Amino acid sequence: MDEFIVTPNPDDPRLTSAVIGVDESGAKVEARVPVERPLTLYLNAQEIVTMMTIGDRPDCLAVGYLLNQAMLKPDDVIEGIDYDEELDVVVVRTPAQTNFEAKLKKKTLTSGCAQGTAFGDLLERFESIKLDPAAELRVSWLMALSRKINTQPSLYLAAGAIHGCVLCEEDRPLVYMEDVGRHNAIDKIAGWMALNKVGPQGKIFYTTGRLTSEMVIKCVRMEIPILISRSGFTAWGVELAKQAGLTLIGRAKGKRFLCVSGVERVKFDT
Repeated sequence: MDEFIVTPNPDDPRLTSAVIGVDESGAKVEARVPVERPLTLYLNAQEIVTMMTIGDRPDCLAVGYLLNQAMLKPDDVIEGIDYDEELDVVVVRTPAQTNFEAKLKKKTLTSGCAQGTAFGDLLERFESIKLDPAAELRVSWLMALSRKINTQPSLYLAAGAIHGCVLCEEDRPLVYMEDVGRHNAIDKIAGWMALNKVGPQGKIFYTTGRLTSEMVIKCVRMEIPILISRSGFTAWGVELAKQAGLTLIGRAKGKRFLCVSGVERVKFDT
C-alpha cells in the first residue's frame, strides 16, 4: 500500500468556520474552528444514536460505530448506506431486521469526548480475541510515523480542537481520519477497513488522543495489536491492554515514548 490513501481535507469549507476574537494584545483576530453537527444513525428502521461529528465520511463512521458496538458482526452483509445531508441522517441497511432496544437501555457514558457512549456489552468478544503475537513495531518506524503524521496537512494544524486517528503499516501512514471525538475518528477507520475489506494483519494504530479504556477496547475489537498515542494513558486502559496482550505506547513525541504493555513486540533498532 502507498502512504496516505485517505487524508484530512482542511480546505473543505464544510468542516470549519471563521470566528472573530481578541488576542492578548487587544487586536481583533479571525480564526478557523472546526464545525460540529449532529448525525443520527439508523440501523434499518431502528434509531441507534445521535453523534456530534464534523460531518465527513458518514458511511465509514456509521459502519465503524455499529461494528465497534457489536451491533454488526464482521461477516454481516450491508445492502446499502443512505445519507441525507439536509436531515443529518445516515441509514445502514442489512437483509435481516434488527432490534437493539435492550442494548439501548444499557447505554452508559464513557470517558470519550463529545458524544462518547458505549453499551453494556461493549466488552463482547474482548476476552476471546487473540492478537497476533508475531506483530512487531520497530522504533525507526515509530519515529518515521510520528514525523509524517505530525507534518501532514490536517484540520488539527489548521484549526485545532480536533482528534486524529491513523491506520499504519510499518513506517507508512495509510488512512488518516479526524473528528471532534477520538471515538468517532477510530470508528471511521473501522468502517473504512470494513467497507474496503482491509484486514488488521500487519497494521499499527496511531491516535492523537488519550489511551482510555474505550480506545483500547475498540482497537482490540478491530484486532490491531499495536496502539500508539502522543498523549497519555488511563489506568483502566493500561489494565485492559495487558489483559488483551495489546502493545500500548503513549507519550510518543520526538524520539521519546513510553511502552506500558506488550513491549516484546518492540524492536529497538535505532
